[in-house]
Amino acid sequence: MNYKINLEAALIVKDVKEEKDAIAVALSESGKKLNPKLKYVEVNIKESTCETCKKKNEVLIIANTALVGLSLDIKIYNAESKEHASRIARSVIGKAFKNIPLKINDIIQF
Repeated sequence: MNYKINLEAALIVKDVKEEKDAIAVALSESGKKLNPKLKYVEVNIKESTCETCKKKNEVLIIANTALVGLSLDIKIYNAESKEHASRIARSVIGKAFKNIPLKINDIIQF
């Protein structure tokens, strides 16, 4: 069976003062980690909502260090099950994103 797996990653970006700079650096670093072997992984900025004030945030910056959430989509073909597909996705992306936390968000069979 074929699955589309969505993972989220938390990327730390140092020496930034503005959100747009942090986002640009995070996307650039992600591209370097994934290309050329994993260029089929789709990378987007993950938006989160503050539970207290309901404001939407893409980046958290403290002391010129940013935490940027990424949304990563990968298609896994011929997996035996959802669990198998998620292990494959975590393994493949985890090799490129060493020491970066990954969490499976969604698994869709197609």
